Amino acid sequence: MLPTLDDVLQLDAVRRGQPRVVAGADRTGNRIRWVHVAEVDDIAHLLHGGELVLTTGIALPDDPGRLRAYIAELAEVGVSGLMVELGRRYARALPAALTAAAEHHGLPVVVLAHEPVFVDITESVHARIVQDQFAELRASERLHEIFTQLSVEGASTDEVVRQVAALAGYPVVLENLSHRVLAADAGGGDPARLLSAWETRSRAVRPERRTAYDASSGWLVTAVGARGEDWGRLIVVLGSSPTARDTVLIERAATTLALGRLLDRHAESLERQAHGTILTRILAHSYSDPHEAAARARALGVPLSGRRLLGVVLRRRTPPATAAPELAELAEAAAAACKNARLAALVGILDEGGPQARVGVLASLPARADAETALAEVATRVRARTGGDCVMAAGSLVDSVRDVRRSFQEAEQVADVACRGSGARLFYRLPDLRLRGLLHLLRDDVRMQTFVERELGRLLEYDAQHGSDLTRMLELYLDAGRNKAVAAQRAHLSRPAFYQRLHRIERVLDADLDDVESCVSFHVALLALSSVRWEHP
Repeated sequence: MLPTLDDVLQLDAVRRGQPRVVAGADRTGNRIRWVHVAEVDDIAHLLHGGELVLTTGIALPDDPGRLRAYIAELAEVGVSGLMVELGRRYARALPAALTAAAEHHGLPVVVLAHEPVFVDITESVHARIVQDQFAELRASERLHEIFTQLSVEGASTDEVVRQVAALAGYPVVLENLSHRVLAADAGGGDPARLLSAWETRSRAVRPERRTAYDASSGWLVTAVGARGEDWGRLIVVLGSSPTARDTVLIERAATTLALGRLLDRHAESLERQAHGTILTRILAHSYSDPHEAAARARALGVPLSGRRLLGVVLRRRTPPATAAPELAELAEAAAAACKNARLAALVGILDEGGPQARVGVLASLPARADAETALAEVATRVRARTGGDCVMAAGSLVDSVRDVRRSFQEAEQVADVACRGSGARLFYRLPDLRLRGLLHLLRDDVRMQTFVERELGRLLEYDAQHGSDLTRMLELYLDAGRNKAVAAQRAHLSRPAFYQRLHRIERVLDADLDDVESCVSFHVALLALSSVRWEHP
């Protein structure tokens, strides 16, 4: 990192001149790229910005107007500071016009009361610059070694994100194209605060470059993907402008994540990994505070607070323990079943690679929902996907994250009995999964996520920015078969008010809602949207 003017003022070669800041004292954090000695007043056109200009002032003009112009030109070109030796041109103080202009333009001006050796100053500063650049190079090399090792070892997504947070010293979040959190590390902070209203906040951050800093949010953001197809974003919550090391760190981490996904073709989806990590930590009581578990689950679209929770276990009947690819397939089947049944749930693989490997489902039910009906529907859908060679077992309903482990232990006991042949009640038949099931299977496909963002992105962003519910209005309109009167009734709005919302939707989307093909496309996009994020009554 380049030294600041404050750093330069602490160098022995400068301190011998007894430096004193006489203007722009609030800008001494400016970084110095180079030191330039100049004794003429028309030097600005030869500079590139970031320089510290040294002068005795012997060639500076007497006219106050020309002095103000001199300062203005230096400030315009981006000079980081002006250092003037007293004694040759100016005996004890600089002209008031010069210092006033420097204050106006925010240009730091330093006077040296004793005669310095300019060559000592330039050598000292340039040595510091080279030293810092070398340190940056070493740091970049170290980051390369760390992430290369993570790639070689096949580190998980959570491990990579955790390493980024440790190296950056700030919270880190990995999200997909639908702004759902795949992995997060609060960096020692409050996870609930980090992930609160994540989708809304994330949609507001749209950097123009692949890697960019968003000053309004304090986020350093980079795209994650390979072969020309991005599938997510990695975000470091800095709160202030990034250093060169921060940029290298986030880009190297993004490369590691992209490479890991390319190499691990048979692994479960990133969403399943994220769900499984939270489930495993809940069951192991690894979260010091249940609110942290609830916050992480909520960032994945699964509310746990104020809900009735139900532990469910799924296993293949055929011994021995389910192989990894089959287990991943079973987890995807369970996730699809829950989403098509409109049941909020964490679904992931537990004890993967162990003799008791199985799929765990933590179902989150509203207070008035019937658990038996929900379980029957999910079990029927799972059987259709797996061909019936599967046992699904559920524990008792609990009201707290702290009691989830007990519910899962009960589910394990039921599954053990069912696997020995006494669990016939756990099997149900299922009709075709139809379009929602297909869209769920394709939810990690970048093309589907891109389709959703292309069709609905502007409407979702409008809702996030204005606190409106136009997306829901569009869904009611399409679900009602484009019957405006029925849709208005379901929305509990008068017909004129509902028609006004439809007109606003048309303006935001730049589309005609009387066009059948456009409505079909929007309807499919809405169904796809519900497959990449949980939606509840």
